[in-house]
Amino acid sequence: MAIIRCNQCTLLAEQPDNLAGKQLACPKCGAATTVYPTLFFIEKLLDKYFTAQREVIRLKGTTAPQTETKPANPELAGIDLANTDFLASELQHGPIYDWFRKKQIKVQANTRGVDTSGFFDEVAEAIGANLPVLKEVLERIRWSQQKEHASATINLDKKSPEEAKAISTFCQQLYDFSFVAKCFHNKPENNVRLILQTAPTIRNFFNGEWLEWHALMSCLRYAKERQRRFSCTRGLELTLTNGDPYEIDVFMLIDGETPICIECKSGEFRQNIDRYLALKKRLGLAGKQFVMCIAGLSDENAKAFSAMYDLSFVNERGLAGHLSRLF
Repeated sequence: MAIIRCNQCTLLAEQPDNLAGKQLACPKCGAATTVYPTLFFIEKLLDKYFTAQREVIRLKGTTAPQTETKPANPELAGIDLANTDFLASELQHGPIYDWFRKKQIKVQANTRGVDTSGFFDEVAEAIGANLPVLKEVLERIRWSQQKEHASATINLDKKSPEEAKAISTFCQQLYDFSFVAKCFHNKPENNVRLILQTAPTIRNFFNGEWLEWHALMSCLRYAKERQRRFSCTRGLELTLTNGDPYEIDVFMLIDGETPICIECKSGEFRQNIDRYLALKKRLGLAGKQFVMCIAGLSDENAKAFSAMYDLSFVNERGLAGHLSRLF
């Protein structure tokens, strides 16, 4: 539920989640009152509590213990980030809505975009961990999907034993997780034949969404490891005040105040650089906070592009390391 707290008559009452961010007349006195997401309201109360606590300690002449000024997210302690729908709620997205609202930017989030109870995140992390070897599998599947072919064949005869084993294991994982309808390991011809699924979610995954899932999981795991409070979203739709539409692939808000925007590209990206520079400026982000995650980009080119533009270029392997320089 959302919450209202009337500044005139001090009424505190619950409201439906879909009213968060809107203004309505106080049910008791009729004064204009803002409806806040519950998580945002609690965060502000905690901030005031810890500020008052530190002031009391100071006045008593004692030394405050060295603790985090921003409390960690205790709900995540026992949650498996790779298998949960805990993040897929309007409440979890509340601080993100509020951050963009302050910048007068309309946003629309797909809360299911951070539901990791399916297998998209597992397969995406497997790809991100070994893209140079598995890249051919992705390309063959994507090409077959575009041509409306029912199957894709991956030849192994020119692969090393280690590469062939990794590809075969990955293809079997795709079948086990139902990303393909069937998987045939043809030992006499030394290839793997995959019968493809036609569901739009599967097609989109192989068409590039796998990198978004990989980026999301990199962010979630690092934030949990650092015990930081965060809000996250994937596929966030923006409408600027001039009507220009944008979509942010992955957006994280650390401790309610540090935004990180990640754009994921598994194909051509150069023609969009100016557009992303304009968005970065509109959001008021530093170059290190606006990340271009490019699949397969060499470390050398990532460094060069970062020096040329006020954006941070990384590949799928370098994203976690870049996050360590942000929070």
